[in-house]
Amino acid sequence: MDLDLKSNAVTPLQEQVVAALRAAIAAKRLLPGEKLPSIRRLAAANRISPFTAVEAYDRLAAQGLVVARPKSGFFVAGREAPLTLAVPDAVPGRAAPEAVDPVWMMRQSLSLDDRVIHSACGWLPDSWLPEDGIRRALRGIAAMKGSQLLQYGHPLGYLPLRQQIRLRLAELDIAVTPETILLTDGASQAIDLVCRHLLQPGDAVLVDDPGYFNYHAVLRAHRAKALAVPVTRDGVDLAALERLAVSAQPKLYLTNPALQNPTGLSLAPGQAHRLLNLAQRYGFRIVEDDVFRDFQSVPTPRLAALDGFQRVLHLGGFSKTISAALRVGFIAGPEETIRHLADLKLATTFGNNQVAAQVVHRLLEDGSYRKHVAGLREKLRRTTPPLRRRLEALGLKVWTETEQGIFLWMELPAGAPDATVLAAQAIEQGVVLAPGTVFSPSRQWKRFLRFNIAQSTAPRLIEVLGKLLRRK
Repeated sequence: MDLDLKSNAVTPLQEQVVAALRAAIAAKRLLPGEKLPSIRRLAAANRISPFTAVEAYDRLAAQGLVVARPKSGFFVAGREAPLTLAVPDAVPGRAAPEAVDPVWMMRQSLSLDDRVIHSACGWLPDSWLPEDGIRRALRGIAAMKGSQLLQYGHPLGYLPLRQQIRLRLAELDIAVTPETILLTDGASQAIDLVCRHLLQPGDAVLVDDPGYFNYHAVLRAHRAKALAVPVTRDGVDLAALERLAVSAQPKLYLTNPALQNPTGLSLAPGQAHRLLNLAQRYGFRIVEDDVFRDFQSVPTPRLAALDGFQRVLHLGGFSKTISAALRVGFIAGPEETIRHLADLKLATTFGNNQVAAQVVHRLLEDGSYRKHVAGLREKLRRTTPPLRRRLEALGLKVWTETEQGIFLWMELPAGAPDATVLAAQAIEQGVVLAPGTVFSPSRQWKRFLRFNIAQSTAPRLIEVLGKLLRRK
């Protein structure tokens, strides 16, 4: 267990060890009842003396966070504290570098202050979205006799939209029926429902490293343990994934294989087949999050198409391309699983966003959605090169040449501060940056930032980032 201690810091080493382990326990990276490394292993892994390790464990025991068991070692205390996802002592709107975590990232990205530059967020600017089309659809729905404006709706969601989604999935060679599609309040609710259905506290779940930071927050909320699967320039490290499958027996693998967030990589056909073989061999299921589908001009093979829903659940949504306020997503999978997920949805929300579903259906049915997403891809094609040149002029380097999607995953220049430090400093100047560590359950990728291409065109972003980099 590498705690990333600083030997030249003002804070004594034993206090650094205590703080690091306390943060890991609070963030559920160490779960109640989990055995901690032995004193000798902790000392060797972090290049500290056994005495320092003993002192740190003793302090944590005194605070009730760990317990010592004779002849067995030290364990995380078994009593459950009330669930909290925030880093202790985090202050909204401000952050020390250690407080820059997935929940902080979401909180800052959702700031409604128009003066803030949201280069870290995961959605498009209002000017890129079909507001006029949404208004026309709302007027049409309001005027149409028989519109479903008053009732909860069918447990699976608005049938005409499910029929449209079936046609869209057929374009990806994914065979479904309306009865095997469940509408949700965005893809985030779909992920939450799957976790409620399949996970128990303490279960292991595979996630990409780097990967979408909301997966980590959801897993914390479900008291599950995230296992980091390294992502390389060639894609997911399947050898590392197999080692984790052997040692930890994970229940799930959460991933978005097409235009992966944050790297923009897409799973190659050979990798897809090998991944499915591993899922079959080791008994874990795969959640294929396909929310970036419409930013990919030429689709790559989808796991659900190759697998036939034997081990894959396929998720999607329209918040990225139509409106973040219209929370419309879906899950496609085996009929029995979809029935169980629908029951969970009824138990937790008892309804559907009927009006939003009808708006999305109208945009899909009248053909305007296809024109809209083609326009989005063209805007991204024009916007990406000049933004990339401005960032490269500051010394940043693109990690992968993906040429599609809404993100740039870039490495900081040599000698620059860690990305978490930059993010904590930038927020004070009204710029929200997305540091690589929030995408990493292992807290790696400290030298990287993710930029939302559409949200990063303001000159002030380059000005603020340039000043912070020159401080080094």
